[in-house]
Order: sequence, then C-alpha cells, then structure tokens
Amino acid sequence: MQLDAFQTLADPTRRRIVEALLGGERQVNDIVEDAGVHQSGVSRHLKILNEAGFVVMRPDGQRRLYSLKPEPFRELDQWLAQYRSLWEARLDRFGAALEVRQKAIRKEPET
Repeated sequence: MQLDAFQTLADPTRRRIVEALLGGERQVNDIVEDAGVHQSGVSRHLKILNEAGFVVMRPDGQRRLYSLKPEPFRELDQWLAQYRSLWEARLDRFGAALEVRQKAIRKEPET
C-alpha cells in the first residue's frame, strides 16, 4: 500500500504521533501516552508512517525506537514553497490595508 504524503498526514492520530516524535526518538509506550491511542492503534499508525517514509524504527535490544525522517518533510516544504508566495502576497496586502485603516482612524477628529 503506497500512500501519498498528504493522505498519510491527513489522519489526526498520525499527526499526533508525528508531533510526539518531534522531540526525538521514542518508544511505542511513550508515544501511546502522548497520542492518547491504544498501543495497537499506535503500532498500526507507526507502520503506515514507516511505509510512507515519515518514520524509521531502530531496534535497541528488546526496545524499538521510532524517530522522524526529515526527507519527506523537506519534500512537503518544497512542494508548499510553490504556493507560499500566494498567501504571503495576500498577507502583505492585508497588512498594508490594515496599516492604512489604522492611520485613518488616528486622523479622525474626535467628536
């Protein structure tokens, strides 16, 4: 099963798992606490994240440690960069309009 990056991250539980891994390598039980999902659910979502290339598992004796792989996040950032100028331009226009409005309000005579 090959999921695209957006399909993979569309699931809120998988996003919570990704957030739990932001601080670095974690065991499944630690992720369970942060994600608020049973161990079996976390394991299932970790498998999907692993298959999609977002996480990597490193065995350490009896433990399995999971961490994020930066590459897919860089790819998402590169894809989003194409569209970043759209919303930045809109925010710039909004900021300029807000500034004009604030100046106009300051210049209004008090009644």
